[in-house]
Amino acid sequence: MPQQTESVSLHDGLVVGTVDAPELVGSRCRNCGVVAFPPQSSCAKCTSRDVETRHLAREGTLWTWTIQCFVPKSPPYAGSADDFEPYGVGYVELTDEVRVEARLTESDPGQLSIGMPMKLVLVPAPGSDGGLTYAFAPAEDDA
Repeated sequence: MPQQTESVSLHDGLVVGTVDAPELVGSRCRNCGVVAFPPQSSCAKCTSRDVETRHLAREGTLWTWTIQCFVPKSPPYAGSADDFEPYGVGYVELTDEVRVEARLTESDPGQLSIGMPMKLVLVPAPGSDGGLTYAFAPAEDDA
């Protein structure tokens, strides 16, 4: 499959890069080194306002997860009850950076386990007309 080099900027700049190589944008405190996602204007640990933009790692490990089995009651879910399909939600720990809450591409509990390698991908946003959003997929899907 050819590399898609089309640049993306989603969710007000929280996701940048290309379709095949998206990057989450967070922040890092220059005073104490704490990394945050989404980016913050001040540090949650030391309250310093000396923060910088940081592109986060694209791979990590599944820290915890669950399966959303019922239609969410409100936004940001934009789909209808008729087209709802269960989906995975989890926290992915980006090594030496931060834990990111995200949708997972896998919804079969038998295919998910804490500590498994995950990679950042773009997927169709539910209820959108061709829009994309970020998610994490099992890294073994590359094999």
